[in-house]
Amino acid sequence: MHCQWTAWTSLTTRFRLAFGASVALLIAVPAAIAEDQSAGPNTPSDREAFLAGTVRDCRGCDLREAKLKRRDLSGADLTGADLTDAVLHRAKLDNARLDHARLHDANLNKADLKRASLKGADLTGALLYGADLSGAQLEGAVMTQVRMQHGRLTRAVLRGADISMSVIMEAEMAGSDLSHASLKRSNLTGANLSRCDLTAAVLDGAGFVAARVKDAKLRGVSAKQADFYKADLSGSDLTDGDFRGSRLQQANLADAVTNGMKTQGAVLVDDTIGR
Repeated sequence: MHCQWTAWTSLTTRFRLAFGASVALLIAVPAAIAEDQSAGPNTPSDREAFLAGTVRDCRGCDLREAKLKRRDLSGADLTGADLTDAVLHRAKLDNARLDHARLHDANLNKADLKRASLKGADLTGALLYGADLSGAQLEGAVMTQVRMQHGRLTRAVLRGADISMSVIMEAEMAGSDLSHASLKRSNLTGANLSRCDLTAAVLDGAGFVAARVKDAKLRGVSAKQADFYKADLSGSDLTDGDFRGSRLQQANLADAVTNGMKTQGAVLVDDTIGR
């Protein structure tokens, strides 16, 4: 009798444990599914809700060719979204999160991107005429072949960004961090880069005609065959800069630090050729 009671008790215990585990599993599985859904990519319904304006965030959404002209997206989270060919003309994107977003050939003319985060974003071929990116975070962004005439990037962080072959004429960029950035073959005629940090930046073949580059840091910069005709470089630190083959004709170098500056083949301030 004792053996039968022991066997029955053991069987009952195993049944209770199995039943409890099943209940726990039934509770855990829906919770896990819900968690996965919230963390995963957005569904077509999320995209439609965003385009309809009922929600502001759309992380990782496919928003190619979306028409968002004048849309208020202040503070929106569009991290990793694909906005290729999207129209964001005069859109409000201040404080928005666009890290690693794809903005190929997007129209951002006159858009408000103040203090927006675009770290690692790809803006190849984007239109940014008159756009305001003051205080924006663009570290490591790809901005090749952008058109950014009259844009505003004061105190923006563009460290390590690729802004080569771009048109940035008459842009306001005072106080920006462009250290280790590439501006190769870009046109910055008349731009204001006063107090910018251009340490170790690549400026080869770029145009800075009549640009203001006062009190800027250009230590170790590569500016081979760049054009600084009538540029104001007064008070700037050009230590160890490579200006070989560049044009410095009629540039203002008053109070500039030129220690170790390479100027072989360059047209100097006094129209002589550097040796």
